[in-house]
Amino acid sequence: MPTYVAFLRAINLGPNRKVPKDDIRRAVEGVGFTDVETHINTGNVRFTTSMRSHPKIEKLLEDAFAADRGFEVPTMVFTTAEVRAIADEAAALSEASPGLARHYVYLLKDEPSADAVAGIAALESEAGRMVVSDRAAHALLGPAYQAGSVDPLNAVKLLGVATNRNRTVIQAIADKWC
Repeated sequence: MPTYVAFLRAINLGPNRKVPKDDIRRAVEGVGFTDVETHINTGNVRFTTSMRSHPKIEKLLEDAFAADRGFEVPTMVFTTAEVRAIADEAAALSEASPGLARHYVYLLKDEPSADAVAGIAALESEAGRMVVSDRAAHALLGPAYQAGSVDPLNAVKLLGVATNRNRTVIQAIADKWC
């Protein structure tokens, strides 16, 4: 049976969008998924299901979280092999880019269009650059990056629905589950 990792967007960031790890696990088990496990309290959950369609799995989880919480929780689902490939690419990009101040990985619901990818590449600046690969985008932020800036490259709007994690979290998830 396939194993997946779901990344939940915009939870546990403020007082009104709390979803404790136990509630995440309960909601995922409630739709019939098994072997459910969470990683830190930022919306990372591994599970197995016989379902194979990312969009159908995402919709099922989003409906479960909305019913449980009363607010939308955009959810991006990847196979464990995809997560491993994203982590490996992140490691290679970091190694090839010495002196990074930050490396964030955006996990996308849908692969961006060629026009969006070209637009993102054109936004490279002293702050850094973004590398898009399938449904992942790596924000490689250099020393000119201003800490605390939410979107220093002005590229997030071109990604579509996404959530991000720092490279360290992606690596930890890959090492733990993939």
